[in-house]
Amino acid sequence: MGDDITGLHHVGHIVHDMAQAMNSYRRLGFTVAAPTYPMLSRVAGGAAEPFGVANAHVQFPRNFIELVAMIDDAGRMPGEARPIPLRVPDDRLPGLLAAIGATTANIAAFLQRFQGLHIMIADTPDIDGIAAGLTSAGIDHAGVHAVQRPVETRTGTTMEPVRYLEISAPGLPAGRVPEGRIGFAENAPAQLPGIQPHTVHPNGATGLVECVLCVADEALPALTQRYATYFGQACNGRPHSFDRANVTVVTASTLGDLLPGERPAALPAFVACTVSVRDIAATRQHLRDNDVQVSRTGREEIFVPAKTALGTAIIFRQEE
Repeated sequence: MGDDITGLHHVGHIVHDMAQAMNSYRRLGFTVAAPTYPMLSRVAGGAAEPFGVANAHVQFPRNFIELVAMIDDAGRMPGEARPIPLRVPDDRLPGLLAAIGATTANIAAFLQRFQGLHIMIADTPDIDGIAAGLTSAGIDHAGVHAVQRPVETRTGTTMEPVRYLEISAPGLPAGRVPEGRIGFAENAPAQLPGIQPHTVHPNGATGLVECVLCVADEALPALTQRYATYFGQACNGRPHSFDRANVTVVTASTLGDLLPGERPAALPAFVACTVSVRDIAATRQHLRDNDVQVSRTGREEIFVPAKTALGTAIIFRQEE
């Protein structure tokens, strides 16, 4: 199973206010695509209305960071937000409403824990093989689903299909684990023929290369065993690394060694993500020019603390 995992597909940063999040990421030097939100009639033949959650993407050639905010008032969304009408047969409407309602409930539960990263999705070219492997290993999951998401290309915006699954933990709603949502998605849109969602970022960012998970010290053995089963590999070194999915696990007592001054908002929790950049010195200067606080990691990289980046530390790494 591990041979079919090819890094990160995306991470999800859940926020209270989409406009604030977009401004924050743009201040950090990222290009953020206009957010989208679904429009759906809640009754057969009724008028479509905003429903569920709004999403905006920080796109890289092979993966992305997703910004997610609940829709509770369409007027609170940025003026550039774009509606995505959803049309389904009447007999499928109840099921879709239930699925969107479950997603919205999960997002609300995550925000009650803290504002920050709650979603980590690994990339795979064989989602059906992953599903079969998880089932064989006794790992519950919510099954393989198909969705579409907007992708910015050189010729405009296109809706591209994505197949995904989410792992489920005992005692939690479907598709949930203690740290949030973790799962797999089949083929990043950049790998699809004719799709080139390359975006230039003023800070020089070129890709999403790591997600950092923090766990209570006493819970480390159980968590690393759980992730070893998810990804089909044992962890490597300290901090514990699952290289195929680009997930790094640190304990609460050692988080400060990696990210000085950082404290987890909850345990377990995704506390940071890492992006590669073309020129780390230029990135540092860009952040300073925007009056963004920059700290140095224990690996001699730079990062923006979670308090500055709406609940998640953003690490910048010189690309190889």
